[in-house]
Amino acid sequence: LKSGIDILVGTPGRIKDHIQNSKLELSHVKHVVLDEVDHMLDMGFADQVEEILGFAYKKGSENNPQTLLFSATCPRWVYDVAKKYMKGEYEQIDLIGKKTQRTATTVEHLAIQCRSSQRAGVLGDIIQVYSGSCGRTIVFCETKKEANELAMSASLKQDAQSLHGDIPQNQREITLKGFRNGVFEVLIATNVAARGLDIPEVDLVIQCSPPK
Repeated sequence: LKSGIDILVGTPGRIKDHIQNSKLELSHVKHVVLDEVDHMLDMGFADQVEEILGFAYKKGSENNPQTLLFSATCPRWVYDVAKKYMKGEYEQIDLIGKKTQRTATTVEHLAIQCRSSQRAGVLGDIIQVYSGSCGRTIVFCETKKEANELAMSASLKQDAQSLHGDIPQNQREITLKGFRNGVFEVLIATNVAARGLDIPEVDLVIQCSPPK
């Protein structure tokens, strides 16, 4: 930052810290990108984002930065909030349109009903059948405790490791690298792994319960 940079990528809290500590100056910003804007503006970040943008935007000015907002889902309120950050003649690009089938057409969907006490055993069988001996599986759980218990369950016949918010970042990276390289076959994770992972070799994704 001291030497000068072209692109800064950061979380709202960290960027705000740097501004308040006079380590970051945004008056010459030319482009602003908000990624995952539905989550950014829905998770209590809206005030932080607005405060940060206040350093780069002047009300009614034609010289405000170009603003790009990306979102996987666009409920009506996302468009309403987005207008606050966009110029009057902003362009809206929709890559989904009116398609009713919004998931990949190459993916098969299954729903299996079972008791909680049977879940580990059923998971082991499903992974064996649908992922085979060399395939990789991601299992999503609601809680860290659930992820740890499933990863250690004797009902899983495959090597499994857990991934959640209590695991230090450096260990998370080691775990993901091991999963990516096929060191173990099953990754049992909370929603800490729900965004930003790109592992093409995954054959099977299991959601332990409908996401809340």
